[in-house]
Amino acid sequence: MSDDVFEAEDAVSPGYGLNVIAETYKTPSPTGYRDYRPPPELFEAPSPNLEQVNHKTILLGDSGVGKTSLLVQFDTGKFQSGSFAATVGIGFTVMLLGDSGVGKTCVLVRFRDGHFLSGNFISTVGIDFRNKIVTVDDTKVKLQIWDTAGQERFRSVTHAYYRDAHALLLLYDVTNKTSFDNIRAWLGEIREYAQEDVVIMLLGNKADCGPERVVRKEDGERLAREYNVAFMETSAKSGMNVELAFTAVARELKSRKSKDPEDNAFNVKEYIKEQSQRTTCPPCST
Repeated sequence: MSDDVFEAEDAVSPGYGLNVIAETYKTPSPTGYRDYRPPPELFEAPSPNLEQVNHKTILLGDSGVGKTSLLVQFDTGKFQSGSFAATVGIGFTVMLLGDSGVGKTCVLVRFRDGHFLSGNFISTVGIDFRNKIVTVDDTKVKLQIWDTAGQERFRSVTHAYYRDAHALLLLYDVTNKTSFDNIRAWLGEIREYAQEDVVIMLLGNKADCGPERVVRKEDGERLAREYNVAFMETSAKSGMNVELAFTAVARELKSRKSKDPEDNAFNVKEYIKEQSQRTTCPPCST
Protein backbone atom coordinates (compact mmCIF):
# COMPACT_ATOMS: atom_id res chain seq x y z
CA MET A 1 0.00 0.00 0.00
CA SER A 2 1.30 3.44 -0.92
CA ASP A 3 2.83 5.46 1.89
CA ASP A 4 2.60 8.50 -0.42
CA VAL A 5 -1.15 8.30 -0.01
CA PHE A 6 -1.33 7.70 3.71
CA GLU A 7 1.48 10.07 4.71
CA ALA A 8 -0.80 13.00 3.91
CA GLU A 9 -3.62 13.36 6.42
CA ASP A 10 -5.87 14.73 3.66
CA ALA A 11 -5.71 11.44 1.80
CA VAL A 12 -9.23 10.34 0.95
CA SER A 13 -10.90 7.75 -1.22
CA PRO A 14 -13.66 8.18 -3.79
CA GLY A 15 -15.12 4.91 -2.53
CA TYR A 16 -15.45 1.60 -4.28
CA GLY A 17 -18.58 2.81 -6.01
CA LEU A 18 -17.90 4.47 -9.37
CA ASN A 19 -20.57 6.79 -10.74
CA VAL A 20 -20.73 6.94 -14.54
CA ILE A 21 -22.25 9.96 -16.27
CA ALA A 22 -21.99 10.15 -20.09
CA GLU A 23 -18.35 9.12 -20.27
CA THR A 24 -16.63 7.86 -17.11
CA TYR A 25 -16.19 10.61 -14.53
CA LYS A 26 -15.42 9.99 -10.86
CA THR A 27 -17.97 11.84 -8.74
CA PRO A 28 -17.27 12.70 -5.12
CA SER A 29 -18.35 10.54 -2.23
CA PRO A 30 -19.71 12.39 0.81
CA THR A 31 -16.26 12.14 2.42
CA GLY A 32 -13.82 12.68 -0.42
CA TYR A 33 -12.50 14.62 -3.41
CA ARG A 34 -12.89 18.13 -2.01
CA ASP A 35 -11.12 19.66 -5.02
CA TYR A 36 -13.12 17.77 -7.64
CA ARG A 37 -14.35 19.93 -10.53
CA PRO A 38 -16.77 18.30 -12.99
CA PRO A 39 -16.12 18.97 -16.70
CA PRO A 40 -18.04 21.97 -18.11
CA GLU A 41 -19.94 19.81 -20.61
CA LEU A 42 -21.50 17.96 -17.71
CA PHE A 43 -23.46 21.10 -16.80
CA GLU A 44 -24.42 21.87 -20.40
CA ALA A 45 -26.05 18.50 -21.03
CA PRO A 46 -29.45 17.56 -19.59
CA SER A 47 -29.09 16.00 -16.17
CA PRO A 48 -29.43 12.22 -16.43
CA ASN A 49 -31.15 10.08 -13.87
CA LEU A 50 -28.15 9.08 -11.75
CA GLU A 51 -29.81 5.94 -10.45
CA GLN A 52 -30.29 4.68 -14.00
CA VAL A 53 -26.66 5.18 -15.05
CA ASN A 54 -24.99 4.40 -11.74
CA HIS A 55 -22.42 1.59 -11.90
CA LYS A 56 -20.43 0.00 -9.11
CA THR A 57 -16.99 -1.53 -9.25
CA ILE A 58 -16.36 -3.87 -6.32
CA LEU A 59 -13.00 -5.33 -5.28
CA LEU A 60 -13.23 -8.75 -3.65
CA GLY A 61 -10.68 -11.27 -2.43
CA ASP A 62 -8.93 -12.67 0.61
CA SER A 63 -7.08 -10.51 3.10
CA GLY A 64 -3.67 -9.42 1.85
CA VAL A 65 -4.21 -10.00 -1.87
CA GLY A 66 -3.92 -6.27 -2.63
CA LYS A 67 -7.47 -4.92 -2.89
CA THR A 68 -6.58 -1.61 -1.26
CA SER A 69 -3.36 -1.29 -3.25
CA LEU A 70 -5.38 -1.58 -6.46
CA LEU A 71 -7.71 1.16 -5.24
CA VAL A 72 -4.78 3.42 -4.38
CA GLN A 73 -3.21 2.73 -7.79
CA PHE A 74 -6.47 3.72 -9.48
CA ASP A 75 -6.98 6.72 -7.20
CA THR A 76 -3.46 8.19 -7.42
CA GLY A 77 -1.62 6.36 -10.17
CA LYS A 78 1.09 5.43 -7.66
CA PHE A 79 2.17 2.29 -5.90
CA GLN A 80 4.74 1.60 -3.23
CA SER A 81 5.14 -1.65 -1.38
CA GLY A 82 4.96 -1.83 2.40
CA SER A 83 2.48 -1.19 5.17
CA PHE A 84 0.33 1.93 5.16
CA ALA A 85 1.70 2.61 8.65
CA ALA A 86 5.35 2.36 7.64
CA THR A 87 6.03 6.08 8.03
CA VAL A 88 4.53 6.38 11.50
CA GLY A 89 4.67 4.32 14.66
CA ILE A 90 1.78 1.91 14.16
CA GLY A 91 -1.37 1.72 12.09
CA PHE A 92 -4.72 -0.01 12.29
CA THR A 93 -7.85 -0.47 10.20
CA VAL A 94 -11.19 0.55 11.73
CA MET A 95 -14.55 -0.22 10.09
CA LEU A 96 -17.85 1.57 10.67
CA LEU A 97 -20.84 -0.78 10.52
CA GLY A 98 -24.58 -0.45 10.99
CA ASP A 99 -27.84 0.03 9.13
CA SER A 100 -28.13 2.64 6.41
CA GLY A 101 -28.92 6.09 7.83
CA VAL A 102 -27.54 5.59 11.35
CA GLY A 103 -24.88 8.25 10.73
CA LYS A 104 -21.70 6.32 9.92
CA THR A 105 -20.48 8.81 7.33
CA CYS A 106 -21.39 11.77 9.57
CA VAL A 107 -19.43 10.27 12.46
CA LEU A 108 -16.43 9.76 10.18
CA VAL A 109 -16.56 13.32 8.85
CA ARG A 110 -16.98 14.74 12.37
CA PHE A 111 -13.91 12.82 13.56
CA ARG A 112 -11.76 13.47 10.50
CA ASP A 113 -12.71 17.04 9.64
CA GLY A 114 -14.36 18.35 12.81
CA HIS A 115 -17.66 19.39 11.25
CA PHE A 116 -21.16 18.03 10.77
CA LEU A 117 -22.22 16.78 7.36
CA SER A 118 -25.67 18.35 7.25
CA GLY A 119 -28.30 17.97 4.56
CA ASN A 120 -29.30 15.01 2.44
CA PHE A 121 -26.77 12.98 0.50
CA ILE A 122 -26.62 9.67 -1.32
CA SER A 123 -25.96 6.68 0.92
CA THR A 124 -22.49 5.19 0.80
CA VAL A 125 -22.06 2.75 -2.09
CA GLY A 126 -19.71 -0.15 -1.40
CA ILE A 127 -16.85 1.06 0.78
CA ASP A 128 -15.20 4.44 1.35
CA PHE A 129 -12.15 5.21 3.45
CA ARG A 130 -10.34 8.03 5.19
CA ASN A 131 -7.22 8.28 7.32
CA LYS A 132 -6.27 10.18 10.42
CA ILE A 133 -3.25 10.16 12.71
CA VAL A 134 -3.94 10.34 16.44
CA THR A 135 -1.37 10.63 19.20
CA VAL A 136 -1.57 8.12 22.04
CA ASP A 137 0.96 8.63 24.83
CA ASP A 138 3.44 10.34 22.49
CA THR A 139 3.04 7.59 19.89
CA LYS A 140 1.56 8.37 16.48
CA VAL A 141 -1.19 5.92 15.60
CA LYS A 142 -2.50 5.98 12.07
CA LEU A 143 -6.12 4.92 11.67
CA GLN A 144 -7.42 3.86 8.28
CA ILE A 145 -11.19 4.20 8.71
CA TRP A 146 -13.54 2.34 6.40
CA ASP A 147 -17.07 3.67 5.93
CA THR A 148 -19.34 0.87 4.73
CA ALA A 149 -22.72 0.70 3.04
CA GLY A 150 -25.47 -0.34 5.41
CA GLN A 151 -27.98 -1.55 2.83
CA GLU A 152 -28.65 -5.28 2.69
CA ARG A 153 -27.69 -5.51 -1.00
CA PHE A 154 -24.10 -4.47 -0.18
CA ARG A 155 -23.72 -6.77 2.82
CA SER A 156 -21.81 -9.47 0.93
CA VAL A 157 -19.35 -6.81 -0.21
CA THR A 158 -18.58 -5.55 3.29
CA HIS A 159 -18.21 -9.12 4.56
CA ALA A 160 -15.11 -9.42 2.39
CA TYR A 161 -13.40 -6.69 4.42
CA TYR A 162 -14.30 -7.78 7.94
CA ARG A 163 -11.19 -9.91 8.35
CA ASP A 164 -8.95 -6.96 7.44
CA ALA A 165 -10.31 -4.88 10.32
CA HIS A 166 -8.59 -4.49 13.67
CA ALA A 167 -11.61 -2.71 15.18
CA LEU A 168 -15.30 -2.42 14.36
CA LEU A 169 -17.49 0.49 15.41
CA LEU A 170 -21.08 -0.76 15.24
CA LEU A 171 -23.63 2.05 15.12
CA TYR A 172 -27.36 2.30 15.64
CA ASP A 173 -29.65 5.35 15.62
CA VAL A 174 -31.26 6.11 18.99
CA THR A 175 -34.26 7.52 17.10
CA ASN A 176 -34.71 4.33 15.04
CA LYS A 177 -35.72 1.20 16.97
CA THR A 178 -35.21 -1.05 13.95
CA SER A 179 -31.56 -0.06 13.66
CA PHE A 180 -31.11 -1.06 17.30
CA ASP A 181 -33.00 -4.34 16.89
CA ASN A 182 -30.72 -5.21 13.97
CA ILE A 183 -27.58 -4.94 16.12
CA ARG A 184 -27.85 -8.60 17.08
CA ALA A 185 -27.79 -9.57 13.41
CA TRP A 186 -24.76 -7.35 12.82
CA LEU A 187 -22.97 -8.91 15.78
CA GLY A 188 -23.76 -12.34 14.39
CA GLU A 189 -22.13 -11.40 11.09
CA ILE A 190 -19.13 -9.99 12.92
CA ARG A 191 -18.67 -13.24 14.82
CA GLU A 192 -18.86 -15.14 11.53
CA TYR A 193 -16.63 -13.02 9.29
CA ALA A 194 -14.30 -10.93 11.48
CA GLN A 195 -11.16 -11.93 13.36
CA GLU A 196 -11.79 -13.48 16.77
CA ASP A 197 -9.77 -10.80 18.57
CA VAL A 198 -11.27 -7.83 16.73
CA VAL A 199 -12.11 -4.83 18.94
CA ILE A 200 -15.86 -4.15 18.92
CA MET A 201 -17.48 -0.95 20.15
CA LEU A 202 -21.23 -0.31 20.12
CA LEU A 203 -22.25 3.31 19.47
CA GLY A 204 -25.74 4.74 19.96
CA ASN A 205 -25.59 7.66 17.53
CA LYS A 206 -27.79 10.78 17.23
CA ALA A 207 -27.89 11.11 21.01
CA ASP A 208 -28.54 14.85 20.53
CA CYS A 209 -32.06 14.03 19.30
CA GLY A 210 -33.76 14.04 22.70
CA PRO A 211 -37.43 14.41 21.65
CA GLU A 212 -37.11 11.79 18.92
CA ARG A 213 -35.29 9.20 21.03
CA VAL A 214 -36.89 5.75 21.13
CA VAL A 215 -33.91 3.68 22.36
CA ARG A 216 -32.87 4.32 25.94
CA LYS A 217 -29.22 4.52 26.88
CA GLU A 218 -29.84 1.72 29.37
CA ASP A 219 -30.94 -0.54 26.52
CA GLY A 220 -27.65 0.03 24.71
CA GLU A 221 -25.68 -0.59 27.88
CA ARG A 222 -27.56 -3.82 28.54
CA LEU A 223 -26.94 -5.12 25.01
CA ALA A 224 -23.26 -4.23 25.22
CA ARG A 225 -22.92 -6.16 28.49
CA GLU A 226 -24.65 -9.15 26.94
CA TYR A 227 -22.09 -9.30 24.12
CA ASN A 228 -19.19 -8.08 26.27
CA VAL A 229 -18.38 -5.09 24.06
CA ALA A 230 -17.60 -1.47 24.85
CA PHE A 231 -20.45 1.05 24.55
CA MET A 232 -21.12 4.76 24.45
CA GLU A 233 -23.60 7.16 22.92
CA THR A 234 -22.41 9.66 20.32
CA SER A 235 -23.63 12.63 18.33
CA ALA A 236 -22.07 13.47 14.99
CA LYS A 237 -23.99 16.76 15.06
CA SER A 238 -22.72 18.04 18.41
CA GLY A 239 -19.50 16.03 18.37
CA MET A 240 -20.33 14.33 21.67
CA ASN A 241 -18.00 11.38 22.31
CA VAL A 242 -16.99 11.02 18.64
CA GLU A 243 -13.34 11.83 19.29
CA LEU A 244 -13.47 9.66 22.40
CA ALA A 245 -14.74 6.63 20.48
CA PHE A 246 -11.83 6.64 18.04
CA THR A 247 -9.29 7.55 20.72
CA ALA A 248 -10.47 4.69 22.93
CA VAL A 249 -10.17 2.26 20.03
CA ALA A 250 -6.70 3.56 19.17
CA ARG A 251 -5.57 3.15 22.78
CA GLU A 252 -6.98 -0.37 22.98
CA LEU A 253 -5.28 -1.42 19.74
CA LYS A 254 -1.99 0.17 20.78
CA SER A 255 -2.13 -1.60 24.15
CA ARG A 256 -2.64 -4.97 22.46
CA LYS A 257 0.34 -4.41 20.20
CA SER A 258 2.61 -3.01 22.91
CA LYS A 259 5.07 -5.08 24.94
CA ASP A 260 4.92 -2.58 27.80
CA PRO A 261 3.12 -4.13 30.81
CA GLU A 262 1.50 -0.78 31.62
CA ASP A 263 -0.04 -0.62 28.16
CA ASN A 264 -1.30 -4.18 28.46
CA ALA A 265 -3.21 -3.17 31.59
CA PHE A 266 -5.38 -0.74 29.60
CA ASN A 267 -9.13 -1.35 29.98
CA VAL A 268 -11.16 0.27 27.23
CA LYS A 269 -14.46 0.04 29.14
CA GLU A 270 -13.02 1.76 32.21
CA TYR A 271 -11.40 4.39 30.00
CA ILE A 272 -14.73 5.18 28.36
CA LYS A 273 -16.46 5.34 31.73
CA GLU A 274 -13.90 7.84 32.98
CA GLN A 275 -13.82 10.00 29.86
CA SER A 276 -17.43 9.99 28.62
CA GLN A 277 -19.11 13.35 28.42
CA ARG A 278 -22.15 13.70 30.64
CA THR A 279 -23.55 16.87 29.15
CA THR A 280 -26.97 17.39 27.64
CA CYS A 281 -26.89 18.00 23.90
CA PRO A 282 -29.06 20.60 22.14
CA PRO A 283 -32.20 19.27 20.45
CA CYS A 284 -31.65 18.03 16.93
CA SER A 285 -33.23 19.71 13.95
CA THR A 286 -32.55 17.07 11.32
